[in-house]
Amino acid sequence: MDDKRFWSQILEKIQNEVSDRDFKSFFKDIELKKRGDNSILIEFPNSFVKEWVKDNHADIFPRIASSINTTPLTVKTLISKKKKPIVKKTSYIAESSPQKRAVFDNLKPEFTFENFVVGPPNQFCHAAAQAVAKQPGTSYNPLFIYSVPGLGKTHLLNAIGNYAKAQKPGINICYVTSEDFTNEMVDAIMEKKMAEFRNKYRQIDILLIDDIQFIAGKDSTEEEFFHTFNTLEKNQKQIVMTSDLLPNDIPKLESRLRSRFQMGLIADIQPPDKETLVAILITKAKQENIPLTKDVAFFLADHLSNLDIRRIIGTLNRIAMLASFNEHDTIDIAFAKKTLEELNILSWDEINITIEEIIKVVADHFKISTKDMLSRKKTKNIVFPRQIAMYLSRTITEESYPEIGNKFGGKDHATVMHACKKIDKEISLDRKIAAIVEKLKDSITST
Repeated sequence: MDDKRFWSQILEKIQNEVSDRDFKSFFKDIELKKRGDNSILIEFPNSFVKEWVKDNHADIFPRIASSINTTPLTVKTLISKKKKPIVKKTSYIAESSPQKRAVFDNLKPEFTFENFVVGPPNQFCHAAAQAVAKQPGTSYNPLFIYSVPGLGKTHLLNAIGNYAKAQKPGINICYVTSEDFTNEMVDAIMEKKMAEFRNKYRQIDILLIDDIQFIAGKDSTEEEFFHTFNTLEKNQKQIVMTSDLLPNDIPKLESRLRSRFQMGLIADIQPPDKETLVAILITKAKQENIPLTKDVAFFLADHLSNLDIRRIIGTLNRIAMLASFNEHDTIDIAFAKKTLEELNILSWDEINITIEEIIKVVADHFKISTKDMLSRKKTKNIVFPRQIAMYLSRTITEESYPEIGNKFGGKDHATVMHACKKIDKEISLDRKIAAIVEKLKDSITST
């Protein structure tokens, strides 16, 4: 088999394993430079593509090349030395033009300071967020908001943007997760629009970036964010970041970014005390038209205090859903107690539910194959069920994040953490998703 045909078969097999987007973004421009008896030499178009493939598909080339060759092959790599296209001077003129291009802010309008319940555990962080919203770029820059998951970081991040937008409608705001920032950068590389990408993010007045910890270890994303940060900070534009970890605790984060995250103000949110938690429950119930009395709110606060706020709200949504199904006009303590008992009626350890069983139940529900669940495909109809299955694996079994990742085809622990956090958030915000997850949990624990 000649080299051209050999390489064509490799790419064809890769295309069958990964999503169309990933193939077009990362694999189609990789070239075979040399083929020997025991090894091949492949060339990556740039270091970003090489690092991404290494992080996400480390074994794909040696595995597929060896299978086609029928004998083991080692893979050697190099990075293309082709010069990047010269950016025309007019591009930089456009960047410094006083007439700004509108940025779609992505803000969640329901998250405001008015409906954020303030108590002693979050009072300082709330005050810092308000100060930044009132005088962006001058009070605390950057503002780094830290807490364990589910205590309101995303709410405050959006509240800053919504307040600033209301006070100054023309202000240029962008709320983005670190995952979306990375994906947008990938698209820009694929479409050769990096100048536009940089122009967008470096002209912003307020950059609100959620879950910044997830850029750690992604070399090109860290590099791009470093320069974006420097440009915004130099021009006295506001940067606000949230994280589940303090800067010093984020693994694989470049030291130069770590120092910049610490140069402004770090504000943490502590778990709520009972009174604050009761106020949160009552506020959320009013927003969702849930018939919740103060005595029931205190009951729930007493019995759910070991959970984070997002899970507590998710439990409230489940109680409300069951009350609706049973045609209860009100939720009293007896009904709440009965519901909590039913939610925990089975001892999951005793019935020894396996991750494989969870995967099968979720796959059957969404009418996809277990093979797809374990694959690296990233289409929405597969990613969402996979994230639910990861969330249920974490909440029902005692398996750790890395152990769950291994059972899902070798995913890393960060992928599992992100999935669990995302589904947690969806449950607290969307009662339909809460109902789906509850139904699946019932189905799994009753088998």
